[in-house]
Amino acid sequence: MSYTEFLAEHGPRLLDGTLVTAAQFFLATALAIAVALVMGLMKLSDNWLLKGVSVVYIEIFRGTSLLVQLYWIFFVLPLFGVTLEKFTAGFVAVGMNLGAYGAELVRGGILAVPKGQWEAAYSLSMSPARRMWRIILPQALLNMLPAWGNLLIELLKGTALVALISVADLMFEARQVNSATYLSAQTFGTALIIYYVFSRFLITPFMRWLELVMRRKMGRA
Repeated sequence: MSYTEFLAEHGPRLLDGTLVTAAQFFLATALAIAVALVMGLMKLSDNWLLKGVSVVYIEIFRGTSLLVQLYWIFFVLPLFGVTLEKFTAGFVAVGMNLGAYGAELVRGGILAVPKGQWEAAYSLSMSPARRMWRIILPQALLNMLPAWGNLLIELLKGTALVALISVADLMFEARQVNSATYLSAQTFGTALIIYYVFSRFLITPFMRWLELVMRRKMGRA
């Protein structure tokens, strides 16, 4: 079977899996950003309880395997009365895991804002929340963007694990096609190309564009 014939016969199935992977990626990204922002700010808090909660969360999710976390969320939580549908369990696990890494990026980005900016914001008599939202976070975001680009690529690759709980993503469909045809080179080669295109021509250009936009807004272009 030629590669063209392979794509004509099995391409639609792989395309369906790609759409599921894209949905998992975008939902996990939204969750990871929210978790990273909340936990990063909590870790900078003077409140020992908030800081303690964030430290425990970050250490657990960074110190254990994403695969184990995925299995816990899907197979173990139902034992405690919390049942998530497999699609939901997939992006929740990936988002919570990468959110722990993102929290450290948020913390580091905020601490990297020059001290003079904090003093200037304080001199304007802004409330702490307003200072953070209007002055500190925009500058911290610019500091964080290059590292977030790498993190989002890792997140995309992490979504491949959701196939192990039978979410019909790209890897799940690729494994099914390979089991039926034994055309491993064509099947997994196509999956490899799709993941590469997603990261190289979608995520990377978007993050570079966003960084350029932020630089212009901050007057650093």
